[in-house]
Amino acid sequence: MGLLDKFKSKVPNSRVVVLGLDGAPCTLVRRFISDGTMPQLAELVGRGTLLQMNTSIPDISSVAWTSFMTGANPGRHGIYGFVDLQPNSYKIHFPNSSHIRSETLWEVVGRTGRRSVVINVPSTYPAKPLNGVLVSGFVAIDLNKATYPPHLVPKLKELDYRIDVDARKVQESHDVLMEDILKTLDRRIETLLYLFDTEKWDLFIGVITCTDRLQHFFWDAIEDPNHKYHSSFREVYRRADNFIGQVAERLRAEPLLVMSDHGFTGIKKQVYLNRWLMDQSYLKMNANARSIEDIAEGSRAFALDPGRIYINVKGRFPKGVVEAADRSKIADEIKQGLSEISDDGAQIVNRIYELDEIYSGSQLNFAPDLCVQSEYGYDLKGAVNKASLMDNEIFTGMHTQDDAMLFINSPASALRINKPHITDVAPTVLDSMGIPKPETMDGFSLLG
Repeated sequence: MGLLDKFKSKVPNSRVVVLGLDGAPCTLVRRFISDGTMPQLAELVGRGTLLQMNTSIPDISSVAWTSFMTGANPGRHGIYGFVDLQPNSYKIHFPNSSHIRSETLWEVVGRTGRRSVVINVPSTYPAKPLNGVLVSGFVAIDLNKATYPPHLVPKLKELDYRIDVDARKVQESHDVLMEDILKTLDRRIETLLYLFDTEKWDLFIGVITCTDRLQHFFWDAIEDPNHKYHSSFREVYRRADNFIGQVAERLRAEPLLVMSDHGFTGIKKQVYLNRWLMDQSYLKMNANARSIEDIAEGSRAFALDPGRIYINVKGRFPKGVVEAADRSKIADEIKQGLSEISDDGAQIVNRIYELDEIYSGSQLNFAPDLCVQSEYGYDLKGAVNKASLMDNEIFTGMHTQDDAMLFINSPASALRINKPHITDVAPTVLDSMGIPKPETMDGFSLLG
């Protein structure tokens, strides 16, 4: 049976592999395929299909990977950012697996009696029991709580498994950080291959997050061939490519998908939306404010990373002053004002979405009223203590929404969508395994 036949037949016992390269832009991957940096993926793409993919809004990893694992939009799964608001308050919290309100891909697979191995997917901490193995990814802080079943912890420690790159090492030097990125990547690959070879699985999902950390701190290196870290940047992708090749060599015509959760581009400026809201008298903060919890009376709107605007409506927030009937009026004013801001004449805002344009489901009470999507290069932030609207900090790279990547080892003629959305991946996996898509998933199978 050929590869295409394997996809089309939807064999009930078909195994599927999904590999993730966090933040890998499709445009960069195509460049690395062309210039020889990623020869393994180049060979695979010669027999399959590489697609540019849209991701969640906002394009934050916690939202994007949750949209992948549930096949649902934030209005269903309930995760809107790296930090979210606690109900009826301005207090922020870091959402984790316990806050996800939709069923995950591996839970659906587990109901059919099939076994999953899920390694380093962000937003899966703490690890929940499943039929198989799960080692949580970002932001996991305790390996014991990140691992199911717990008897695997000693082996993970023996392998020197690392949950994530220690980004704090940049405070020592970029040399130390790059060394940690490469070391963490090697430990991740060794662990992924060990579990791939030794565990029984029907669905294998393994994610490498080092690519995202690399690009936040070293994006400028790939744009400059003479940059000190240019070759190291490519080396990260070479090692990731070699890992993809090692997995592909182990397959026997099983469906293989390689994906990222969002794209990446260079940063021109970081833009602080709460500064704009304060300057326009929509937001008032108490003295020495450190977070939105320090919001003052009389505020009509506030922002959270990365471009989420909340109208301070009475009854929804403790210090709400905007009548529900006036919500749309305030939202329209803010949309108009934000669309006009510029950087020495360069447009900053690409588009502003209202919540009902992009979200649907039972979790809309937690949704922002507006989501601002910037032009490439303008990284929207929610800091409340900035004196200026724009500046530059340590990051050189930022996320993008329309340049995620998806490779599938099936020819384009077998696919019915040429610009998929990240919510389409889970239904495609289920379809290839012969498992019906549950009604809780918004995405569609790519298989024709």
